[in-house]
Amino acid sequence: MQRLDSRMSTEELIALLTLSAAMSFSPGPNTALSTALAANFGLRRALRFIVAVPVGWTAIMLLSGAGLGALLMAWPALQWSVKAVGVAYLLWLAWKLAGTGTLNPAAAQRLQVSFWQGVGLQFVNIKAWMLALSLAAGWVASAAGAPSANPGERLLIVCAVMAVFALVSNLLYAWVGSVLRGWLAQGRRLYWFNRGMALVLVLTAAWMARS
Repeated sequence: MQRLDSRMSTEELIALLTLSAAMSFSPGPNTALSTALAANFGLRRALRFIVAVPVGWTAIMLLSGAGLGALLMAWPALQWSVKAVGVAYLLWLAWKLAGTGTLNPAAAQRLQVSFWQGVGLQFVNIKAWMLALSLAAGWVASAAGAPSANPGERLLIVCAVMAVFALVSNLLYAWVGSVLRGWLAQGRRLYWFNRGMALVLVLTAAWMARS
């Protein structure tokens, strides 16, 4: 079987790239916030959140590779707590976003999402933990169905691939938001755009709560 520097097979790498693309570019709370922040305050202002996403995700992947993710899933009470905090935080962000309808400093103060808040959002997303556990089991601990001989190297490959896709996808969504900024500034377009992005966050929170 052909291997990538004897670390991961070509077939495994292609499967990882496909999964990363599907998970990263599909709409979700991160891409919705990246789009909304850039549309409201410009691409530069959204960069701290965009960078926070791969940083938070990489931390979760490393912790899952070390076994903490399995511990989280083994404790229903802890799992429920993470889910509850994540749902509450998404609803809070949706409320903030829905009330922002103008491009002015007051609106910027209302919708403040810091770098560390962006990192923290990844930690309270129970779906992110589940994905990290799946990656740890399928690509880190095993190699083509057998126990891997180099889990550390494979973990670094998975982290690098997922981090790049997370960065690129959120940057792309934010770029789209920044391009629309001038058009959204006319009339009440921004108001309804923010309401739509807030609805995406509410639906995501509902999906997390039911899972």
